[in-house]
Amino acid sequence: MAFSLPLISTLAPPSYLSGSAAAGDAELVAHLQQGSEAAFRTLVARYQDRVYTTAFSLLRSAEEAEDVAQEVFVEVYQTVARFRGEASLSTWLYRLATSRALQHRRRLKAKKRFAYFTSLLGFDNQVLHEPPDHAHPLALLEGEQQLRLLLNHIDRLPSQQQVAFTLRHEQELSYEEIAAVLDTTVSAVESLLFRARQTLRRHLQSPSRHV
Repeated sequence: MAFSLPLISTLAPPSYLSGSAAAGDAELVAHLQQGSEAAFRTLVARYQDRVYTTAFSLLRSAEEAEDVAQEVFVEVYQTVARFRGEASLSTWLYRLATSRALQHRRRLKAKKRFAYFTSLLGFDNQVLHEPPDHAHPLALLEGEQQLRLLLNHIDRLPSQQQVAFTLRHEQELSYEEIAAVLDTTVSAVESLLFRARQTLRRHLQSPSRHV
């Protein structure tokens, strides 16, 4: 994934590269707010996969997901000076990724592109999960028709339910992290996920229904 903002090399790695991602985020933000392009490169390297796969899970188009990812990082680059740390850096990025992706969906409306979805609802209240893999062979599906039916039903979920479902089962965020992204409570997240699973399970158990 290429970003158009200019990036320059540094003579020595900054100190925020040596610790854990969580421990280094506060210092990373401080360097970003000082205009460090090396810090921006670190931000992209650290979070681009999560931002991209979040957008991809909502849009199911590699091209559109890449556009969203670029928009997110450009927005961070342009607005990080106003970031005050009320939420964590990762929460802020997930919020930007989901809001931008949903904006794209609203603009594109019913225009969907066929792609790969790696977290599918099972019938035993569990979700069959594999790490994001954009070349996944879809071995869990029985054909293109079933996939299209599943994607149509996921697309029909209310936005909050779909975002919660995606963050939980694609990104493996905790309920607390999803609540932070959606700016709601853990109990509200539990309710969103319960309703999303019930809806999908009902449709998947009735394959004869037309979308």
